[in-house]
Amino acid sequence: MTGPAESGIAAALERIGRENPRIDAFADLLGGEAIAHAQRLDREGPTAGPLHGRPFAAKDLFDVAGRPTRAGSTIRADAAPAAEDATAVARLKEAGAVLVGLTHMDEFAYGFTGENAHYGAVRNPRDPERIAGGSSSGSGAAVAAGLVPFALGSDTNGSVRMPAAFCGVFGFKPTYGRVSRAGVAPLAWSFDHVGVLAATLEDTAAALDAVQGPDARDPAASPDEPDPLAPHLGAGVDGLRIAVAGGHFAAGGFPEVFAAVRRAAECLGAGREVEIPDSDRAGPAALLITSAEAATLHFDEIRTRDAEFDRFTRARWVAATMIPHAWVARAQQFRRRYREIVRAAFEEVDILMTPTTPFLPTKIGQSQIEIDGETLPVRGTLGRFTAPFSFVGCPAMSVPIRGDGPFPPGVQLVAAPGKDGYLLRAASRLRDEGVVHG
Repeated sequence: MTGPAESGIAAALERIGRENPRIDAFADLLGGEAIAHAQRLDREGPTAGPLHGRPFAAKDLFDVAGRPTRAGSTIRADAAPAAEDATAVARLKEAGAVLVGLTHMDEFAYGFTGENAHYGAVRNPRDPERIAGGSSSGSGAAVAAGLVPFALGSDTNGSVRMPAAFCGVFGFKPTYGRVSRAGVAPLAWSFDHVGVLAATLEDTAAALDAVQGPDARDPAASPDEPDPLAPHLGAGVDGLRIAVAGGHFAAGGFPEVFAAVRRAAECLGAGREVEIPDSDRAGPAALLITSAEAATLHFDEIRTRDAEFDRFTRARWVAATMIPHAWVARAQQFRRRYREIVRAAFEEVDILMTPTTPFLPTKIGQSQIEIDGETLPVRGTLGRFTAPFSFVGCPAMSVPIRGDGPFPPGVQLVAAPGKDGYLLRAASRLRDEGVVHG
């Protein structure tokens, strides 16, 4: 007789097989392994873990034992299979969740659109002619299409929050070091975070609670055991000082994204605006350091297998190999100063609000966008509001806000490092007041 976990996983696999061709979210399905895991859970009973029998997906950047970690590239397609699961994958399995597949992504997680030169573009479930956002594109699309309730992604400069905003789901990037990156192919070691995309706040919190915590395999992981996040849901926002970020974060975007911030701010009683000086410099400095770290990491591949890279990745990383060390040092000096600027801002407030993205999903293949009469590159503009907070390791969350069109704009909630729970308190208030889409 088929047990409940096996039935649920079989239904998820059937759903993926039926719907995935429309959006191309999954790079690889683990049907046999998933069914076998579900059968083990049925034999163990519901005490197997708090996520018993829940299907989940992981970006094809996470190691899965017995399979090569392609990282959206053809260069790694023939890599040796991983010896063990990434820590985040292993911890979700320990909590009873079942991995059903790996999702498509930008090559080596270096992109914001989900358009992969080797495997094609992940399509937005709300309009398959538009991008899903990246680089955790397949994870965002899979959740938005109802193929899995939650998925793992990585976020270097916005790669969880971007697809969450474009696909209309929740995307949570925790404080730097709160979740281990062991077994996750790195892009830029001093920026990379593991995050969660989910259809509900309950699944967001449950997945994060399962994966967070110290890990000797990741030297950047915090040695402290973090408090659980689920109790923050529904705890209210009384006592929280919430403000809208002004200056850099209040310009350079479509009217719809700023209107979404105003709706959310009104609900949360955020009548104050706070400007963070030098935020216009944080994004470019983050890009410079990210490019330099990534080019160093992939230097041998750039030197010996350059023709196998996506042309956009290759061009940027070849250029990055020639960045003077003095430039990187100056960017790191600014990073330390900007961290203090942001820290000072969070002495005045507990949560800052910005748009997640400057605009709504563009057409697949579209390279330029017009904002305030200026023609700008799509790829180079998307991280305008997300990169500054990755730069200094703050927890940040994209929340889909109810709107008039088919794409609910994402509002980004940001808190000081270690205050991840504040974001769930604010997001649950927005949901309870009917401001959240869905």
